Amino acid sequence: MPTLEFDHPDRFVAGTVGPPGDRTFFLQVVEGRRVVSVSLEKEQVAVLAERVNDLLDELSVDKDVPVAKEDNEPLTTPIEDEFRVSTLSLAWEPERQVLIIEAHDKQVELEPTDDGEELREVTDPDDQLVRVLLGPAEAREFARRGLAAVEDGRPSCPFCGGPLDPTGHICPRANGYRR
Repeated sequence: MPTLEFDHPDRFVAGTVGPPGDRTFFLQVVEGRRVVSVSLEKEQVAVLAERVNDLLDELSVDKDVPVAKEDNEPLTTPIEDEFRVSTLSLAWEPERQVLIIEAHDKQVELEPTDDGEELREVTDPDDQLVRVLLGPAEAREFARRGLAAVEDGRPSCPFCGGPLDPTGHICPRANGYRR
């Protein structure tokens, strides 16, 4: 399994390419001149950012940590995704006080070990994995930007909550009339 590992990279962000309603979401890691981008779904970005915030809140590890500098810069170009993310995983390593985010290109499968007591991960040699280790401040900044990227989409209809296209939309709460 080819693993791309980044320990406290220069930059780890969630960003988008394209106009609202037709955006592609990316996770991008920059370390020196090395840039790795993977594409994923909007919902995956939202859930990952929320879970990062929830985990940091639960652990209360970033109370005395200085806040990371806001990163609102565009994604580093060229943006060529290594793979489309299928599964994301999140973990906390207490000894090093780092958050571990993993993006897998295939669904992670578990099977029982020979003794049947534990589960082990089934790996395929062609599977790819991006693993990023972040400090609490960097993880909090990643979550802030990720949630902002999700929110920057199309505005919501005030009646039904569905996304409004530039041409309007057929609102079910207005009996199909365009707004």
